[in-house]
Amino acid sequence: MASLRDIKSRITSTKKSSQITKAMQMVSAAKLNRAENNAKSFVPYMEKIQEVVAAIATGTSAKHPMLLSRPVKKTGYLVITSDRGLAGPFNSSILRAAYQTIQSRHQSADEYAVIVIGKIGRDFFKKRGIPVISEVTGLGDEVAFADIKELASSTVQMFSDEAFDELYMFYNHFVSAISQEVTEKKLLPLTDLSVAATPNKRSASYEFEPSEEEILEVLLPQYAESLIFGALLDSKASEHAARMTAMKSATDNAKELIDSLTLSYNRARQAAITQEITEIVGGAAALE
Repeated sequence: MASLRDIKSRITSTKKSSQITKAMQMVSAAKLNRAENNAKSFVPYMEKIQEVVAAIATGTSAKHPMLLSRPVKKTGYLVITSDRGLAGPFNSSILRAAYQTIQSRHQSADEYAVIVIGKIGRDFFKKRGIPVISEVTGLGDEVAFADIKELASSTVQMFSDEAFDELYMFYNHFVSAISQEVTEKKLLPLTDLSVAATPNKRSASYEFEPSEEEILEVLLPQYAESLIFGALLDSKASEHAARMTAMKSATDNAKELIDSLTLSYNRARQAAITQEITEIVGGAAALE
């Protein structure tokens, strides 16, 4: 059995750890509130630009390379992770899904390329020899579009330049504070714009000036970039939620361990006292 000093030391260190995890839980809860608001406030913009793009793409004869499927020679994957750990399965679940998808779909590294947001994702793929053609790390807790503007623009441009023929996004979709869903979304080409029209809503009528083709030339890259930014905002909310849940579990586990150690400490102390009394009684009996 461990000594009283060892048990007392473990109780003290566990209490300090629980204080740290409790503080991290509270910090993550505050960050989650802001991140969730940021993600929700971006939704109206996303819905409106999607409505306009869908109206042009489906309601006119205008065509654009970003709207057309082509033979797939190479596939791009945009994977969104975090820069830091201590977030439970947040990173491992998204990386596992992306890695297994790549392994199942492709036989050679020449058939795909990976774009990564987040240090953990970058290190994961590079360690396994998977080509990472573009990356962004060091993003703050509250991201702005300017932080990923260069990556988003270059990613869309690579598709236009036929560096790859389709692009998929992998990220954690925020459902609630205790639930995040690993999501795979086809970003390019934009072949599903017809579903953007909500059947319960009356379609708006637009007059285009200049021509539809010129508008699409400007609007489609912006729309694709906004999809990337929206996914990043969604992922940030999921990250803070996952970290808050992980820190709460760590705090609860620490409390259970402290209770168990305290019980062991009391038992050991009681045994030591009983031993001392036995020795005193034995000594007194020997003097009689």
